Amino acid sequence: MRFIRIYPAALLIIATVSCSEKQNMELETYTVEPTSMSEMVTATGTMESVTSVDVGTQVTGIIDKLYVDFNDTVTKGQLLAEIEKTLLDSELKSADASMASARANYEYAKRNYERDKSLHDEQLISDYEFQTSKKDYDVARLSYEKTQADRVRAAKNLNYAEIYSPIDGIVVSREVEVGQTVVSSMNVANLYVIADLDNMQVVGAVDEADIGQVKVGQHVTFTVDSYPNDVFNGTVTQVRINPTTTNNVVTYEVIVGAPNPEHKLIPGMTANLTIYTLELDNITAVPLKALKFQPMEDTENAKGLPEPVKSNSDAKHFVWVKRGDKLIQTPVELGLSNNVYQQITKGLRAEDQIALQYSQKTGGVPKEKKGEENPFMPKPPGSNRKK
Repeated sequence: MRFIRIYPAALLIIATVSCSEKQNMELETYTVEPTSMSEMVTATGTMESVTSVDVGTQVTGIIDKLYVDFNDTVTKGQLLAEIEKTLLDSELKSADASMASARANYEYAKRNYERDKSLHDEQLISDYEFQTSKKDYDVARLSYEKTQADRVRAAKNLNYAEIYSPIDGIVVSREVEVGQTVVSSMNVANLYVIADLDNMQVVGAVDEADIGQVKVGQHVTFTVDSYPNDVFNGTVTQVRINPTTTNNVVTYEVIVGAPNPEHKLIPGMTANLTIYTLELDNITAVPLKALKFQPMEDTENAKGLPEPVKSNSDAKHFVWVKRGDKLIQTPVELGLSNNVYQQITKGLRAEDQIALQYSQKTGGVPKEKKGEENPFMPKPPGSNRKK
């Protein structure tokens, strides 16, 4: 987590005091300069490929050839495997024969129908004979169309015997051997799993207390155990609102996209995420307590300290700026904040000295609060004398 870099400039009011417990006040200030501010949320997650495809077969048969194996790099359209084609070839030939027979019947019925239609128009044949001829023609036509569809299916099944890669990627898993029978049913029988390792994602589990701060587009850094010295970068691409409850702990899935040109990241790795919910650079910011500071009203204790000068502005927020021997109440406009610092968008300039708090010192030793002392420290001579 990156915090604001602080270069405090505390104005110390030095005075010579005796051992009479006389207390002096000093004003602590903060010098304004360009700085950075950030907040983060941590989580753990699992690496996954953005694109992962189960390559299967839509036909039943015996694996005849396998052309790729685990970890092989493949390209889209590359031949991966072949299923034994004897039965599929015979089905195509059978479909061709059925289609040829149906076509012959169709053409014969069509000629009869056209002839009978002419005769019927001349009232040379009865309506019954004409209707019978038309029925035979319609049946033959539908039968021929069915055999055409059967032939298309048989040809497509034969093509399915050759398995091609649908994407560019790497073979993550091979789930069959040569000679193994694959059966196509309601579910496609898987042969390979191919993943695109160039683009990975982390599925992170973010606690319900932090999920409200996580937004799409935020910068993320993460590490994996395999490369403990490497820091990988990513971006929040999705915040899923479906909760997961484990042992009464509610978490939400956050998807982090991460480029992976060197293929160091592989599916299944555990990632330790740092999500930057606030990340500002080259901004003006002051400690939060600067907004709560109020100058002293006691003129006796305020001797030697800058004189407060109140502002006539009706602004909602002020800080006190030390300029020479004056403490000027200055209106400011606020931006984002974290638990320690507040961004100032308007009202301050570089090198301004912002009042933070008063502190007390007795005998030259500063004290945050009057009356505090360490019981284990030796007391000065004469400190136990009665006055």
